[in-house]
Amino acid sequence: MIPLLRSAEEAKNIVAAAKFPPQGKRGLGSPFAMERFNPIPTMTEYLQHANQSLLTIVQIETQEALDAVEEIAEVPGIDVLFVGPFDLGNNIGYPILDGVIQPELEQAIDRILAATITAGKKAGFFASNGEQAKKYADKGFHMVNAALDTSLLQSSLERSLAAAHGQEVPKAAGRY
Repeated sequence: MIPLLRSAEEAKNIVAAAKFPPQGKRGLGSPFAMERFNPIPTMTEYLQHANQSLLTIVQIETQEALDAVEEIAEVPGIDVLFVGPFDLGNNIGYPILDGVIQPELEQAIDRILAATITAGKKAGFFASNGEQAKKYADKGFHMVNAALDTSLLQSSLERSLAAAHGQEVPKAAGRY
């Protein structure tokens, strides 16, 4: 997953670095990557299947990437275009404040989803909570983050401390 992409040319360079020849220019390095597969393949099997087994994900979170999203989506070897709404909102001038996604940011997100689907790729979205995750999954995003680890930890701690003090345990709430 590559953050802060800016152009289709950068996307092509990412594919070249992420994929083995003939699709890219990645070096073999070490055998550790293939140990993540089950069953563990031979070196030959790994090289024969790695390019189509590993996802190359680019995050669309800059104005430049938004301007070129249709071109980026068409780059062979890019598997997922992933929306980072906080950085995207900041970069296009519509930051998420108090959890509110402005209409202009929503339009940008919709444009990214449409470009991704048109190119036959998968779309991802970084949601902050379960309700937001459902909204974007219902819109057609294929890969959706459903919570922030820091929010989950904070909520869990609040609930545990309340229970330890004999207080009413607050309901878990999604936060931005």
